[in-house]
Amino acid sequence: MKNKRNKFYAATAAVAVTATVVAVTPVLAASSFSDVKADNAHYEAITALHAAGIISGYPDGTFKPNNDVTRGQAAKIIAGVLGLDTKAVANPNFADISTSHQYYGPISALAALDAIDYYDDNTVEPNEAITRGELAFMIAQALGLEAQGDSPFTDVPADNDYAYFVTALYEAGIGQGISATEFGVDQNVKRGQLATLILNAANSFIEVPEVEVPEVEVPEAPEVTTDDSFKLTVLHVNDTHARVDKMPKLATAVKEQRAAKDNVLTLHAGDAFSGTLYFNEFHGKADLELLNGVGFDAMVFGNHEFDLGSSSEGHQALADFVAAAKFSFVAANVDFSADDKFTGLFTDLVSSEPENGKIYSGIVKEIDGEKVGIFGLTTEETKDIASPDKITFSNYIDEAKKAVAAFEGMGVNKIIALTHIGYNDNPNVDNDILLAKNVPGIDIIVGGHDHTKLEEPFVVDTNTVGEAKDVTLIVQANEYVNYLGTLDVTFDENGIVTEYDGKLIDLGEVAEDAALVKLLAPYKEHVDGVNNKEIGVTLTEALTNPRASDNSLESVRSNETALGNIITDGMLAKAQQYTDKTVVMALQNGGGIRAAIPAGNITVGQVINVLPFGNTLALMDVTGVELKAAFEASLKNAPKENGGFLHIAGAKLTYDSSKEVGSRVVTIEYFDKASGQYVALEDGKTYTVATNAFTAKGGDGFDMFAKAYAEGRVTDLGLSDWENFQEQLLSLEKVPTTTEGRIVDSALPTEE
Repeated sequence: MKNKRNKFYAATAAVAVTATVVAVTPVLAASSFSDVKADNAHYEAITALHAAGIISGYPDGTFKPNNDVTRGQAAKIIAGVLGLDTKAVANPNFADISTSHQYYGPISALAALDAIDYYDDNTVEPNEAITRGELAFMIAQALGLEAQGDSPFTDVPADNDYAYFVTALYEAGIGQGISATEFGVDQNVKRGQLATLILNAANSFIEVPEVEVPEVEVPEAPEVTTDDSFKLTVLHVNDTHARVDKMPKLATAVKEQRAAKDNVLTLHAGDAFSGTLYFNEFHGKADLELLNGVGFDAMVFGNHEFDLGSSSEGHQALADFVAAAKFSFVAANVDFSADDKFTGLFTDLVSSEPENGKIYSGIVKEIDGEKVGIFGLTTEETKDIASPDKITFSNYIDEAKKAVAAFEGMGVNKIIALTHIGYNDNPNVDNDILLAKNVPGIDIIVGGHDHTKLEEPFVVDTNTVGEAKDVTLIVQANEYVNYLGTLDVTFDENGIVTEYDGKLIDLGEVAEDAALVKLLAPYKEHVDGVNNKEIGVTLTEALTNPRASDNSLESVRSNETALGNIITDGMLAKAQQYTDKTVVMALQNGGGIRAAIPAGNITVGQVINVLPFGNTLALMDVTGVELKAAFEASLKNAPKENGGFLHIAGAKLTYDSSKEVGSRVVTIEYFDKASGQYVALEDGKTYTVATNAFTAKGGDGFDMFAKAYAEGRVTDLGLSDWENFQEQLLSLEKVPTTTEGRIVDSALPTEE
């Protein structure tokens, strides 16, 4: 540490103090914070200093008095209460903060008074929790206090670095111990404790003018203005997945928001490719024309943007998509340099003058005179669940830190991460919550990938070890152009989020934009024609999709069906292509199978009608116990219908519908390729299973699958269910229209 006892600077601090007065508002009114009640030991200090504009709470209306205070936060508050000039300060060359850092001004102002500890390597560690000893030094030096004797605290002996300053605070009546004999010199300072210390210091050492308030003497409040605040609106969508026909509604909603609000950014969080015939037929051209019509500022790449890498043309469609875009792309952790199709389109730099149709690590958008940084991240899973070919992906945390540092070096303190890594997706790979906790400086994360419907912004205000941090807001707008996400944010002069409001606009209730309907028309006409196109498979008998009636219990929701078998066979075959693990079975919920296919030539439209929800294929790692519990849930209504009734491939199930719910499974066996036989599931063994993303996330009440999803044991491969089904139909020499005995109810009489 540097010398902490420079009396010349201490005297300078005292002069600065007497030049400024701090308002101490009476605390007769209720606290502004939901977690600070009148019986809190720090209630008076928190309420008074908040009223004076010295301290602030979190956007969720709390103060969090028991959270640790960082060195940067302490510096900002002390400099604020002393009225130090944080702009016209000396220019110390700190190794770990630049002049654009949010705490540079306060730390520099205190450093000029020799009132800040910094390390031998010239770092200040602004995000490190401050101890009570360090805070004693900071306040004592800033106020010019001198110790006359010794303190009563046994944990601060005379040779302790902070003994002098602890004694100075104690003699001044500012700093009390955590007990009569212990100061807690090495303990972290809590937000509530800091408020009390600051109030004590203000009342003891700041000259306060007389005012006409009988309860307390209230000094004149410093002028507080909001002129330096900046309001920004972020409009966002994600995982649009070729739902081009919904873009006219999106265009209307975006126009309405732009008309009602100033300073608007419109962002796309990835996965425009794949999911409907619009992509199958046009490989992104239809999507791009409509996206250009809506008007975006930036887009990040989703994993599905790399689906065509293994095709004969490679990523030509993606390169064409980028080049024709009327917006920029951000990709901090994606390297396109090895694919010559992107030559001239890609740079790994942050640009303050981004061009449309180009890929950058990050971009700076100037809005109403304010600079906003946007960088992009794509899930590293892409290499396993898509076909990136020569395109590579690096660690999201490392690249995010580099991007934030680059922005801060450019003087940008409002930073948005545009991500396609999932809100709370597999923690072993990447997700937005971990990004927010691991990387300081990110104000907003606009996300996609796991199709989460966040009705309001998710707030991250602690780091990986639970220490308080500046707020990061995470937003995501579900999927398939069902919603337009809106986020209204207010930043202070240091780029810190002080207020926010976010919601999702239901696009189903919005009128279509006429101009985009016209753009859509030729694509829609073509797709409507393809819907009637024959796939090349003829049925001699119908593939039925029975539902229970007064005369029969036979149903796709309670019985094995040929249609269910074909669908799950296709899921099992496709899933095994995307993992080195052995996929033992595939599962399809009966409620997701919506239509029969009549005898005759099968059309694309008929295939889509069977599986119309645009579901995707997922892999789950689950135990034998969890699988048995899932089948018990599947059979809870047997022999009556249940939308969660599971059709299977790769396995056989015997159950007894006459038994009590929860005890109906008799045997579950899967086909073991090594032995060439069906073998029983083992309770404690983990198996890889394929299913649709709806079921994998716990749909239809499969809580055990929801748990697996929450624990990161699910990987969404993003492969369209109806396309997998069509591929399976095309692979069959003869389409079976009868069942095979995969699912048997032993309570029913057997046919002889």
